[in-house]
Amino acid sequence: MDHRTFLDILSVAERLKNTTRHSWTSAGRHESVAEHSWRVSLMAYFLRDEFPEINMDKVIQMLLIHDLGEAFTGDIPAFDKTAAHEVEEETLFYSWVDSLPKPYAAEMHALYEEMGALETPEAKLYKALDNMEAVIQHNEAPFSTWIPREYELNLTYGTDKVAFSPWLTELRRITREEGEEKIKTGK
Repeated sequence: MDHRTFLDILSVAERLKNTTRHSWTSAGRHESVAEHSWRVSLMAYFLRDEFPEINMDKVIQMLLIHDLGEAFTGDIPAFDKTAAHEVEEETLFYSWVDSLPKPYAAEMHALYEEMGALETPEAKLYKALDNMEAVIQHNEAPFSTWIPREYELNLTYGTDKVAFSPWLTELRRITREEGEEKIKTGK
């Protein structure tokens, strides 16, 4: 890959450092998409022993690139995102992917198609971790940053995605308890 192409790719990825999510950090500031992508990738790294049958390197690749489309559209919270938003993000993202050097464009296309189908163990784990990181971050944020329509969502978000794994189902139960406690105490 030539140097200019490499720098151009990094420039697009850098946008995610400045693209904030609806989520807040424990310090009371908006989280960036890049921060979410980093931490959910770290989650996968630390779960290798829990999922020895899953190609965790592939899951980490999925997690590293899963929100790159938001470099073009910004972040839209799950409770506001429509099918039209998803089509716009996908169109802009694939236009960019198609401009990448061939081996990377082909690999990203294949990963995104696998991620979208949610049929392989790797895709299921990527999606479950993506949802769980959002819930965990939400629980870590000050309760003052929560809006009422998030209360129920925080208690249910990702439950369907973790159902394939007893380990993740238990993690979801624990995070639900944490969310219930925050809602109960307002802290």
